[in-house]
Amino acid sequence: MSAPPKTEDRMSLPRHVAIIMDGNGRWAKARGLPRTAGHKRGADAVRNVVVGAREIGIDYLTLYAFSSENWKRPASEVDDLMGLLRLYLSKELAELHENGVRVRVIGERDRLAPDIVKMIAHAEELTAGNRGLTLAIALNYGGQNEIVGACRSIAARVGEGALAPEAITPELFAGHLQTAGMPDPDMLIRTSGERRLSNFLLWQCAYAEFFFVDTLWPDFGKQQLEEAVHEFSRRERRYGASSA
Repeated sequence: MSAPPKTEDRMSLPRHVAIIMDGNGRWAKARGLPRTAGHKRGADAVRNVVVGAREIGIDYLTLYAFSSENWKRPASEVDDLMGLLRLYLSKELAELHENGVRVRVIGERDRLAPDIVKMIAHAEELTAGNRGLTLAIALNYGGQNEIVGACRSIAARVGEGALAPEAITPELFAGHLQTAGMPDPDMLIRTSGERRLSNFLLWQCAYAEFFFVDTLWPDFGKQQLEEAVHEFSRRERRYGASSA
């Protein structure tokens, strides 16, 4: 296991890293394998990156596991992905808990199978008191739907007279998002060479540093994460201010 980062090194670490895990299908196709094989290797990459993030000293890691648009994929592929999710939650939960990882799932649960919903609830309840890495899994998640949901919630409060329109601030709005209580991502990584957000954390990534890497997700691990974090430490984040 790697040594924990020194105090001075932690100052330049991103507190929250979000990752769009892309390229499982292309990884499998390049090897003449079915897409299922790519997803299975992708699940192994999840484990490696979670361990790596914890060892590096990152506080929050959000992984885009299944978007609200992914239901458009063939039913057999969706079933395979859900099966891998079941396997991950059942196989990895004990180790995550033992290592102080807090599990949190964002996204809508209404289309998920009842047994998966129960597994998610159990994982969140079991790890709620952990104070190590927070692992947020975006499942059946869509950034636009999340923003619309926040608007509806706020509009209902205004309609009830419980909230004045002038009291609506970015901070209040953020508190109605599914990531409430989490800091916004400092950096967003997308694998496979694609350069788009794909409806992921649209509000939260307003000031995130973007890292687009050519590595396909099944080949992404701690080393690649460390390289991205190192590059992050070299960037100057100005938040609209002038360069020093």
